[in-house]
Amino acid sequence: MRYQISGKQIDIGEALQTHVKTELGEAVSKYAQRPTDASVVFSKSAHEYVCEATVHLSTGLTAQAKAHETEIYAAFDACCEKMEKQLRRYKRRLKDHHKDRVEPVEIFGAASYILASEAEADTQEPDTLQPIIVAEMETKIPSLSVGEAVMQMELAGAPLLIFRNEGKAGLNVVYRRDDGNIGWIDPQ
Repeated sequence: MRYQISGKQIDIGEALQTHVKTELGEAVSKYAQRPTDASVVFSKSAHEYVCEATVHLSTGLTAQAKAHETEIYAAFDACCEKMEKQLRRYKRRLKDHHKDRVEPVEIFGAASYILASEAEADTQEPDTLQPIIVAEMETKIPSLSVGEAVMQMELAGAPLLIFRNEGKAGLNVVYRRDDGNIGWIDPQ
């Protein structure tokens, strides 16, 4: 597994990098068969250290965890614990959903834009109703079954996931509803 360990505005020493590689490697290898790469970012927020970890699995799924603690090692250990709990909870579902999948998840590129909010716009009346584009990026849309999409959304802790439905080859959306259930949008 490839590791990318970095710090935002803080120095990451060799000892912490070694600790991250051994602990995260053990935690992930218990529950995921073939992790491909992991990204761990440390930052500081007021008096707390923040650790954000993302692990990409060979199946195309991504697991994410984030933790805050007053000590940097404690922040990583809490983050690693969350990641391990998440992977343990979904181990059976990961195996069941990908037993028949011989190829990794197919991913399609798409354009992603960040638009200026009305609060950021000028106070005067705009000349056109076209929104102001602040940033333009590329994003990836996976080709998944509905069950895999729900699992991916829950693993990532995201409020919604846009995916290409393998069964119908159209774009679909799964999202977490206010009542706690999962919604699925399947356009005709």
